[in-house]
Amino acid sequence: MMRGLVVLALVFGFSLSAAAQSRSELINLMEKYIAAVAKHDPSGLRFAKNVKLVENTKVLPIGKGLWETATGGFTNFKIFVADTVTGQVGVIGVIQVNHDSTIISARLKVVDGEITEIDHLVIPRYGGGLNPNMLRVRPGLITPIEPSERVSRNEMLRIANSYYEALVRGNGDLCPFADESQRRENGGVSAGATTPEEAYDDDFSVFRKMKCRDQLNTGVLANISDINRRRFVAVDETMGLVMAYSMFVHTGEPKIMKIKGVPGITERENKYGAFDLPAAHIFKIRNGKVYEIEALGYLAEHGITNGWE
Repeated sequence: MMRGLVVLALVFGFSLSAAAQSRSELINLMEKYIAAVAKHDPSGLRFAKNVKLVENTKVLPIGKGLWETATGGFTNFKIFVADTVTGQVGVIGVIQVNHDSTIISARLKVVDGEITEIDHLVIPRYGGGLNPNMLRVRPGLITPIEPSERVSRNEMLRIANSYYEALVRGNGDLCPFADESQRRENGGVSAGATTPEEAYDDDFSVFRKMKCRDQLNTGVLANISDINRRRFVAVDETMGLVMAYSMFVHTGEPKIMKIKGVPGITERENKYGAFDLPAAHIFKIRNGKVYEIEALGYLAEHGITNGWE
């Protein structure tokens, strides 16, 4: 068993914790951490001497960044992914930043009771309120799965990675999507919309209504040149969740995307140019298939590093 975990660590880029903690202990630590951030007071937390904090790709000292701007802790929207094998816990949630509800992701790594690594991904506010989907979490993401529905840790990691491969290669068949799989990005439904509100009327509506697999097969996401620096930070076998960070790379090519299998649409202009998108994803995996996908990210300069390189 341990040898298998070591192999996974090498392949997927995580490290094994020296002292395991329970799911509840890891989740409690994240709750305590965000509460401390909101109070701007790290004194009640144990940090390793060489602790590293990366916020939106920048290396910062404890006390800077979100530690200065947060003004309130978690709302009702919070999805925890607690990994008792690697001693890591991740979250996608909503907190108060500068007295405004803001989507964030955070990740803690714990070794021998000390926090050694921290991620903050804070989504800038581009005007307007949060998407109403960020008021409450979809039930599937916070419901434990039955033991009979679980697959191995190795298989969960493989499936999560296959999602990125499916996007990069424009081949939805590479990832085992459930038919009812729905992808949300910063709260908005981007695939698998089932209601008029989710599929709101714009030039992407026809693609938003498609199943995840079918949408990728059209070529509409061919503007994604690569998804690299993938870090699979937490696997929560009890919940069937995998959390990962990555960088979506957009070079601005092709200028025109060829669309397949969509009546009346054969081309789509790539009008967004070159940019990168630091992202966090949580995947719900049940019976070997991907159901809910919760993602967040923000537009950044093309060619940036991720802070962990």
